[in-house]
Amino acid sequence: MLHTSGTPTAYDVEKSVGSVSRDSLPQAEHVHVQISQERGHDVKYRTCSWQKTAALLFSEYICLAILSFPWSFSVLGMVPGVIVTLTVATICLYTSMVLWRYCLKHPEIRDICDIGQRLFGGSKAAYNVTSLFFILNNTFIQALHVLVGAKLLNTLSDSAICSVIFGVITAVVCFFLTLPRTLSQLSHLGLFSAITMGIAVLLAIIFAGIQKHPFGYTVGEEPIVTNVPVSGTTYVMGMSAFLNIAYTFIGQATIPSFIAEMENPKDFPKALWAVTIAEMMTFTLCGALVYHWIGNQYMTAPAFGSLEPVYKKVAFSFALPTIIFLGSLYSSVTSRFIFFRLFKHSKHLHSNTVTAWSAWTGIIAITWVAAFVVAQIIPFFSDMLSLMCSLFDGWFGFIFWAMAYLSLHPGQEKWKGTFRTLETLLNYALILVGMYIIVAGTYTSVQSIINSYRAQLVGSLFSCASNAL
Repeated sequence: MLHTSGTPTAYDVEKSVGSVSRDSLPQAEHVHVQISQERGHDVKYRTCSWQKTAALLFSEYICLAILSFPWSFSVLGMVPGVIVTLTVATICLYTSMVLWRYCLKHPEIRDICDIGQRLFGGSKAAYNVTSLFFILNNTFIQALHVLVGAKLLNTLSDSAICSVIFGVITAVVCFFLTLPRTLSQLSHLGLFSAITMGIAVLLAIIFAGIQKHPFGYTVGEEPIVTNVPVSGTTYVMGMSAFLNIAYTFIGQATIPSFIAEMENPKDFPKALWAVTIAEMMTFTLCGALVYHWIGNQYMTAPAFGSLEPVYKKVAFSFALPTIIFLGSLYSSVTSRFIFFRLFKHSKHLHSNTVTAWSAWTGIIAITWVAAFVVAQIIPFFSDMLSLMCSLFDGWFGFIFWAMAYLSLHPGQEKWKGTFRTLETLLNYALILVGMYIIVAGTYTSVQSIINSYRAQLVGSLFSCASNAL
C-alpha cells in the first residue's frame, strides 16, 4: 500500500530521468506526452475537462456538512459565524491556487502523497506518513457517509430495521458506485449529486422559514438568536464549531488527484473559482438563515433534525445521492492511489484484464469494510467532523500549501518586494494556524467526544439503536 523499494513514486521517476530532460520539457508538453502514452490503452486517465473537474469539486464541497453550519453559527454567534465562513473560504481558495501552481511546476505528480515526499526533500518516510494520513483521512470521510447513510435511512423509514444493517446497505451501494476506474466516468454522477444536495440545502432553508415552530419547540420558549456567542460558551464548543466550518471547506487532499487526470491542468482555476463562489454563497446563506429561524436551543447537526417530521424527510431525502456519491469519490481516490502503486509499470494499470479488475474491486471492498468498522466505532456526526479536521486538515489544508509556496519561491526570492514579503509572512502564519489546529483541535475534539459519552448522548458500538434525526 505504501512506498516500497520496488514501487517508485513520481518523485523517484523524475529524479531518475534527470534534471536536463525535466527542464527541457515545459509543463504543457509533459501533459501532452502523458496523453500520447495513453493512446491505445483500454483505460485512459487524462480525460477530464475543466467542466468535469468542476463537477467533481462541486460534488466534494456541496455536501451534507453544509447543514452543520447552522449549528456552528449557533455556537459562534451570527457575526463571528459569517466572518469565519468567509475567511476560511478565502484562505482555502488561496491555498488551492498555490497547490495548482505547484502541480503545474511538477506535472508528474499524481496525488498528495507525491507532494508530501517532494516537500520534505524526497524523503520516503514523508511519503509513507503522508500516505497513511491520506488513507486515514479518506477512510474517515467514507465512514462519515456510512454513518449518515444509516441516519438517513433510519429517518425516512422511521427506524424500520437495525442501524447496523442500514450501515451495511449504504456501504454496499457505495462499493458498486466506486467501481468505475477513471474520475471522468464519475463526473456526471458528481454533478447530479451536487444538484440534488443543492436542492436539499434550499429546501432546508425554505422549510426552516415556513414551518410554524422548530422541531422540539416548547411553548413560550421562542428561538434565541445572538450576534455573538452566548454566555457560557466553552473553548471546546467554540473550537468544535470552527472545525466544523473548516472541515467543509478543506478538500485540497483530493485536488492533486483531480489535476492529474485533467486534459489541460491550466484550466483548473476556472473550476476552482466557480466552486468557491458557489460555496461562499451557499454556506453563508444556509448557516445564517437556518440559524435565524431555528435559534440556539432547537439546533441540531445536521440541521435537518430541526425541521418538522414531514419537512425533515422531504429535505433529507434529496441528500441521498451526495451521501452515496461523495463517499464513493473518496474511496475511488484512495483505491486509485493504492492501485497505481501496485501496478506502476504494469500493463494492468491501463488494461481491462482479470488481474486489474480483481485488484481494483478488492481494494475498493477493503476501503468500504474499513469505513463501515470506523462508522460503528465513532457513531456521532459533528464530533467526527471535528476530529477529522483536527487530525488531518491542519496538514492538508494549511501546512502543506504554505510549504509549497515557500518551495516555489526559494531563498531570497520570497522576500522580493512588499507584496511578496507580505505573502511570505501570510504563509508562515498559515503554518502556525495548521499546527494550532492539529494540537488544539485534536484536544477539543477528543474532549467533546468524552463529554458526549459522559452525557450519554452516544450509543454503543455496533448498536441496532436508531440514529434517526
